[in-house]
Amino acid sequence: MIVEQLIFTVLSFAIFLYMFYKMIKNNDTTYILFLVLGAIGVALSLVEVIAGIQFDWYIKIIMYIFAVIIPVIIIVLEKSHFGVMEYLNIMKAKIYFKLGNNKKAKQALINLFGKYPNSYQAHKLLAEIYESEGGQRKAIEEYVQAIDLNKKDFNSYFKVATLLKDLDKKQEATQMLANLLSKKPDYKEATVLLGDLLIEQQMYKEAANAYSEALKYNKFDYDLNYNLAIVYTMINDFQNAKMYYEKAAQINSLNYNCKYYLAEIALISKEIDEAEQRFMQTIDDEELAPDSYYELSKIALIRGDKEKAIQYANIAIELNPKKIAEKIKKENLFIPIYAKLTIPFNLEEKESKLTKKEIEAKEQLEKMFDVTRQLSYNDIKLLRNEKDVNSFEINNERQI
Repeated sequence: MIVEQLIFTVLSFAIFLYMFYKMIKNNDTTYILFLVLGAIGVALSLVEVIAGIQFDWYIKIIMYIFAVIIPVIIIVLEKSHFGVMEYLNIMKAKIYFKLGNNKKAKQALINLFGKYPNSYQAHKLLAEIYESEGGQRKAIEEYVQAIDLNKKDFNSYFKVATLLKDLDKKQEATQMLANLLSKKPDYKEATVLLGDLLIEQQMYKEAANAYSEALKYNKFDYDLNYNLAIVYTMINDFQNAKMYYEKAAQINSLNYNCKYYLAEIALISKEIDEAEQRFMQTIDDEELAPDSYYELSKIALIRGDKEKAIQYANIAIELNPKKIAEKIKKENLFIPIYAKLTIPFNLEEKESKLTKKEIEAKEQLEKMFDVTRQLSYNDIKLLRNEKDVNSFEINNERQI
């Protein structure tokens, strides 16, 4: 037993000295943790030798783990270029970040770059810290560094594009997303963001192509079908818009937006009964209810039912006074019943929860109903068969 104790003491002490040498050489205080564990093991061994006692088996196991096993594992991993100290320093920075101490987290990572300048995980973590602080430009720089070190880090590609969009650098963001999708065409979130950017720039044909390409990989995705329907809406291709709104509605039956847009398309196509039915399905939605009642009031007026029109219009005004009152004032259909509508003096408009592209699509449908209202059913059918077929080309010429 004495021989075993001496061998253990010499071995553990030698390992302790080696770890101490590595700490000094690499100037890395992370080794302190392992030095403390080793010191505990060596101290316990010396107590055994000096006192001439023998610890219980579980204390001996702790001694071997602290003084030999853990340090040897660290040495072997370092020899195999695993980067144990790099990993531990990143973990330390992550803990600081989780605790809200960004200053120490950043300092730990910056110190790490002195020893590991090509640490992919460190650059990515530093980018996340800068992003959380609102430092978009610094975050972009770090994400780009991470991408250079790991070309398959598609999430960092997406992060850079998002930050560029936030900085109003739409062309750069568009290019970044195009590059990302050329490498990973099934990245849905990238397609949706690219589509948003293209829609903002009125590049509807390109947006439709992007969504159509993405649907090859997931044809039952709600967002892709819904956004493609919005694109077709913006170029007045209501036949295709209806098809994709219906697909989106089948995928997510709880979303009322598709039903509302389908109701507007039915109005444009003079399918009044279908429009009324669909608008009735959307009155339970807090966001769409005011407009739905407004449209139902218009349908009642078209049918000559003034009492029902007044009832629906007053409900719409009550739900969103300012918005509906302004729409009613601009709509000649309401002239015969305007005096019977209850319009309050203090008009307040509720903030819309719809996105910009959803609002634009909604306004486009309402505008097209006003345009087509005086047309006959045959005229509408002619437009549907001829005009919508060439909508992409017409829209592209308008952009040029």
